[in-house]
Amino acid sequence: MKQLLLPLLGATAFIIIVGLLFGGSQKGSGLFQTGAPSPTTGPKTIQIGTLTLKITLAETQEKRQQGLSSVASLAQDTGMLFIFEKKGVTPSFWMKGMLIPIDIIWIKDGKISQIDKNIQPPDKYTPDAGLKLYKPGAPIDYVLEVNAGMADKNNLKVGDKVDLSGI
Repeated sequence: MKQLLLPLLGATAFIIIVGLLFGGSQKGSGLFQTGAPSPTTGPKTIQIGTLTLKITLAETQEKRQQGLSSVASLAQDTGMLFIFEKKGVTPSFWMKGMLIPIDIIWIKDGKISQIDKNIQPPDKYTPDAGLKLYKPGAPIDYVLEVNAGMADKNNLKVGDKVDLSGI
């Protein structure tokens, strides 16, 4: 089953990426700068301490799979918030198709539970099997992806409260 599933997933990802690169006509729309329409459901905000971030929601399986892949730039006060239907999950993230470095902020019960900083995009020739997986050390409810360095620049730390009432 795995032997059939992995090539099928790879082909699907390739088709999606090609479609995004060549099928979009709205350059620079929304919060992201890509060659395709922004993967947004509309800007929302979250608050971490005094920091307010405009976020795009990744609340469906399709949006979570796309994530920030193929996004060429991300404004400093923006990010993508991954919402999971089931709470207390331990998802795995990879950097497939990523063009920019990011910080991954793992959120549980309205607080930062872990921060993975300055994650660099992989070489574009890295095979799927060679991509590093990023996981939280414990179950989480949300994942926030922001520009690399944003966590340090804003002195974010484990235990900081995250106000999600703006979503």
